Amino acid sequence: MSFLFAMIRLGLGNLWLHRLRSLLTALGIIFGVAAVILMVAIGEGAKRDALARIERLGAKNIIVRSTKPPESAAAASSNRSRSTRYGITREDLKVLRDNFPHAEAIVPLKEVGGTIQRENRRKSSQAYGTTPELQRVANLRVARGRYLNTADIEDRAPVAVLGHELARELFPFDDPLDSTIKIDDKAIKVIGVLAPVGLSGGAGVALVGRDLNFDVHIPISTAGSFFGDQVFKRSSGSFQAATVQVSEIYLTAPTRDDVMMYASLARRIMDVRHDKAGDFTMIVPYELLESAKRDALNRQVVLSAIAAISLLVGGIGIMNIMLASVTERTREIGIRRALGATRRHITQQFLVETSVLSFIGGLAGVALGVGGSIGLDHLAPYIAERLKSNVEMPTHLTLWSILLAFCVAALTGLVFGIYPAMKAAKQDPIVALRHD
Repeated sequence: MSFLFAMIRLGLGNLWLHRLRSLLTALGIIFGVAAVILMVAIGEGAKRDALARIERLGAKNIIVRSTKPPESAAAASSNRSRSTRYGITREDLKVLRDNFPHAEAIVPLKEVGGTIQRENRRKSSQAYGTTPELQRVANLRVARGRYLNTADIEDRAPVAVLGHELARELFPFDDPLDSTIKIDDKAIKVIGVLAPVGLSGGAGVALVGRDLNFDVHIPISTAGSFFGDQVFKRSSGSFQAATVQVSEIYLTAPTRDDVMMYASLARRIMDVRHDKAGDFTMIVPYELLESAKRDALNRQVVLSAIAAISLLVGGIGIMNIMLASVTERTREIGIRRALGATRRHITQQFLVETSVLSFIGGLAGVALGVGGSIGLDHLAPYIAERLKSNVEMPTHLTLWSILLAFCVAALTGLVFGIYPAMKAAKQDPIVALRHD
């Protein structure tokens, strides 16, 4: 043990004599380890963020949505005024309920209105008639007030719950509770405000087709009696009216294991009832969840492979410097051999130096990688705010990536130090002593 400590002390002494060279040699290992940790943290953070967004849709949910068929969209572009009929019907809703008696919930949504207005503030309508069960199946939280209840449905009450962002835009300085908004020309009382859904911006639009934070929820009975089945949209001087009985259906399976079977059966039922109509789409968050996991794993493997190249370059740098050191210290090796050092001792001496170098470089790389990951996580919102961008860079440190990067760094130093150490040990003592 004392011999090992003596070797380590001797190795540290030799590295300290050439501090700048040792630092430059270790930089490859330092940046390699830091890159591995940082890349894995970015990949893991992006994966967790994507999965969390999808989970908010409800991993047991199947969303069936009415969509304007392609031919209707083409016809609408050539006519400034047009009325179309498409999408899910009440009969479809009844058939789904009959075929899924063990479903945890089947919740309809009905889009109503063309505009939402409060005084001089106006927004395009994202108002939906629905039932109280939507709060549970869509993982909605109420920030203020309350959500819809059974009494609202039975009384056809003119009440509404606003999405977080819509409430902020319509009531920037006032309390929205108990205030009145207008959906088209119908006065509706605000009884609640939802907490931020988290599926906002580009990510939310990509997943569900709209920003849920701008939704308005009213009782589905109120939607039917106040607005009927026609939805009117005005934009850029054009006028379009569409007759849609049910805009969306949330079908919740009893367990995650049942989701794919329920989705397959629901798709077959809708395909049969809407033969080649192309007027509905189906979103299965569980499918998106599994796809996101595969994509995230692939990205993480690629990022880790790229970062691992830095470790390889660092190892080559160590071997290069140690080979130069062998040539530089040839006379020293000869003196040690003359004084009784064996080849094993010379090999150990050089291996200790490379191991110490890679060990210290690995520790410095871990510190840099961890610090960089934490710093990036905290600085990203500030940078996005300064650039007026919604770019997010979430990071998540994992213990396995830190341990793996450090162990690979130590192993890299050991592996790439073997050849220089063996070359030093094989030198003839007489020839080494004559070396200038």
